[in-house]
Amino acid sequence: MNLLLDIDGTLWNTTGVIADAWRSGAQALGVDGSVITADNLKKEFGKTMDVIFSDLYPDITDKELLARIDQEFTVREEQALSALTADEVRDILYPDVVSVIEDLSNSHSLFIVSNCQQGYIEQFMDKSGTEQYITDHLCYGDTGRGKGDNIITLMDRNKISPDNTFYVGDTKGDHEASCYAGIRMIHCRYGFGRVDGAFAHIDSFAELKELVLTLQTPPSCR
Repeated sequence: MNLLLDIDGTLWNTTGVIADAWRSGAQALGVDGSVITADNLKKEFGKTMDVIFSDLYPDITDKELLARIDQEFTVREEQALSALTADEVRDILYPDVVSVIEDLSNSHSLFIVSNCQQGYIEQFMDKSGTEQYITDHLCYGDTGRGKGDNIITLMDRNKISPDNTFYVGDTKGDHEASCYAGIRMIHCRYGFGRVDGAFAHIDSFAELKELVLTLQTPPSCR
């Protein structure tokens, strides 16, 4: 079985860390930082960066300024994530994420697909110590394309069949991307969004391991 994992709202919650980093970037650029809160970012994460900036700053149309905001926020975000201590990483990881990823990797292929900027997936894997368990990864920052297209690209290059592949995420956008790519979604109800129509729902990441076991169990003969 192949499991494609989202990051934000699924594996960890960095909204507080990133909100602080982005506000410092906004202050440096002289733009309004009051709109950048952890709660607002929970509503935005899962979208591509251009959409997030459009939502946060709908009145800013200057492409040069938007590019500066993107660059400044990205640099400060990378610095903030790099500076996280081991204890701080444990605080933002959802319970059992690392142990479940390690266990599942023994019998399943694990991938990460996100709408994040380039380098963010690598930051997650490095800080969580999970790089050795992830077969491949792809994001918006790598390709400039949305999650649905990136799921398809990753599946194609790893010769993955949609029949035994699931996307594990937390938002409506994740569900739409899964449907677009022709695979089923497992919804993390503890994350940032509500999803109707997902194949299954879990209330903790530990439940993913239990769910996968049931999906592998053949029907009983009667």
